[in-house]
Amino acid sequence: MSKEQIVSAYEQAKAVFEKYGVDTDKALELLNQTPISMHCWQGDDVRGFESPDTALSGGIQATGNHPGAAKTPAQLRADMEKAFSLIPGKKRVNLHAIYIDADEHVERDQIKPEHFSRWVEWAKKQDLGLDFNPTLFSHPKADDGLTLSHPNEEIRQFWIEHVKASRKISEYFGRELGTASFMNIWIPDGMKDQPVDRLSPRSRLADSLDKALTEKIDTAYHKDAVECKLFGIGAEAYTVGSNEFYLAYAATRGTALCLDAGHFHPTEVISDKISACSIYVKDLQLHVTRPVRWDSDHVVSFDDETQAIMREIVRNKLLDRVAIGLDFFDASINRIAAWVIGTRNAQKALLKALLEPVEALKAAEESFDYTTRLGLIEESHSLPWAAVWDYHCMQNDVPVGFDWIKDVKDYEATILETR
Repeated sequence: MSKEQIVSAYEQAKAVFEKYGVDTDKALELLNQTPISMHCWQGDDVRGFESPDTALSGGIQATGNHPGAAKTPAQLRADMEKAFSLIPGKKRVNLHAIYIDADEHVERDQIKPEHFSRWVEWAKKQDLGLDFNPTLFSHPKADDGLTLSHPNEEIRQFWIEHVKASRKISEYFGRELGTASFMNIWIPDGMKDQPVDRLSPRSRLADSLDKALTEKIDTAYHKDAVECKLFGIGAEAYTVGSNEFYLAYAATRGTALCLDAGHFHPTEVISDKISACSIYVKDLQLHVTRPVRWDSDHVVSFDDETQAIMREIVRNKLLDRVAIGLDFFDASINRIAAWVIGTRNAQKALLKALLEPVEALKAAEESFDYTTRLGLIEESHSLPWAAVWDYHCMQNDVPVGFDWIKDVKDYEATILETR
C-alpha cells in the first residue's frame, strides 16, 4: 500500500474506534513507550560465546540446522540490528551470561561488567535497554542436573558466586543505560525419576538464593526475578523451583516473578496468573513463548494466549509493573525472521489490547450486563486494528505487511549463507 492509502485507512479506523470510546493516538503512544525485550539466544541456538563447543544441557534443545547461526558477538549484534530494522517500536535485548564478549576465557563465577562493555556500548548506539540472566546450565558443574540446590556445598557456592557476579553486571547495565535491567534466575534443577526427599533440595535452593541476593542493589538499576518450571527434559518427575516455590519466594523476598508461557501444564495459561500474582508481587517479568504440547519454545504466534496475556496487562493497568520479554529458539527457520515474526506478533497483540474498549466492557460487567459484555468482546475482535498497526509500522519506518521478508531473504543470501 502507498503511504496515502495507509494514512487514509488509519483515519477511517480512528473514526470507528472513537465510536467505542477508544483513542487510537493514545494507544499508539503507549505502544511506542512499551518495550519488548528481545532474547539474544534465538540468533545462535543458545550456544553463547563462553565456549561455543560446549553441548547444551539442562533440558535446553534447539532443533533444526538452518544456515547462518551467529558465531561471534559481532555477528549476533549485526543480526539483531537487522531484525530491529524490521520491527517497529521500542526494544530491549535480553542477554545470558554465556554471551560474554571477552578476549579470553572467564569462568562464570569470575565474570565482571567489563566483560560486557561492548554490549553496553552497542546498546547505547542502538538506544536499547539490556536485561540479563545468569547461565546455570551447559556447564560441567551442572552436568548432574543440580546447581543452586546441589547437595555439594562447593558446587552450590560456585553458582551462588555466579549469581552474585551476574547481579553486578545487571546493575552495570542499568546504570550505564538509564533503565533498570531485569535479571532473571532460572535453574534446571530437578530429577528424572521420583525423588525420596523433595524438601531438602528446596531448602538448599532457598538458602542459596538468599545468599546470592544478600547485597541490596537500587531497583532503579537492577531488579531480581525468579522463574519457575513444571518439568524439563531429564527432570520429568520433579522440579526444585516449582511455581509454588518461586511465587512464595518472590512474595516474601520482594523479588520480581518471571512467568514463562511454556513452563506450566499444557492446559494452564499465564494470562490467568498475571492478575493473581500482581496482588502479592510488585513486579512481573514475562517470557512470552509458544509451547506446543510442552515447553518447546516455538516462535510467538498471534494466537489466543498471546492476545490474552496482553489484554490482562492492559485491562488491569499493569504496563508499568510488567516487563514483557520473549523466549523462543527455532533453528529450523531463518533466525532473523523468527525474531521479526515473534516480536511483531507480541506488539500486534499488545496494540490490539490497547485498542479494546475496556471502559465500556468494565461498565457492562459492573452492572451485571453480561450480554453486552460478551457481545462487545466478540465484536471488538473485528474492529479495524490492523489499519492502526500498518500506520504504526509506517510511522516507525519499518516494512508494512509482509514486505519485510525480502529484506530477510537478501540478508540471508549475502550474509548468513557465507558463514
